[in-house]
Amino acid sequence: MDKTGTQIDETDRAIIEALQRDGRTPYTRLGAAVGLSEAAARQRVQRLLDSGVMQVVAVTNPLSHGKRRMAMIGVRTEGATDDIAKTLQAMSDIDYLVVSAGSFDLMAEVVVADDGDLLDLTNRIRSVKGVRSTETFIYLDLVKQTFTWGAH
Repeated sequence: MDKTGTQIDETDRAIIEALQRDGRTPYTRLGAAVGLSEAAARQRVQRLLDSGVMQVVAVTNPLSHGKRRMAMIGVRTEGATDDIAKTLQAMSDIDYLVVSAGSFDLMAEVVVADDGDLLDLTNRIRSVKGVRSTETFIYLDLVKQTFTWGAH
């Protein structure tokens, strides 16, 4: 059983892995690859989508549309981390936000146009009630990015 409470079997994992390679795989080919009919493959995919086990999305390259600075911002908090996370979640330049263990209570991945926008966003984060400090890790080069986790 996964975190959403949905049972996932080996066929579901095979479907997820196939869609991670190509999210546009036709149901006929998907079904054939995992031993299901087209209709059964469609139903399985829909169940995985409806239950929140997976999403099928287009992943863009931020550098291709004017965003030139990517960074991870570690956030140390005091008080209710959930409330701070809700506030940060609403900031459009934050594309990934996690509650974490270790040196930081929250980690926020950000994509902005330039260093000026990064400074502005960092100041907005620091001004949130309960944020004690931040540390910014600027990405110099994206060496590896995959979306294959979760199916194994």
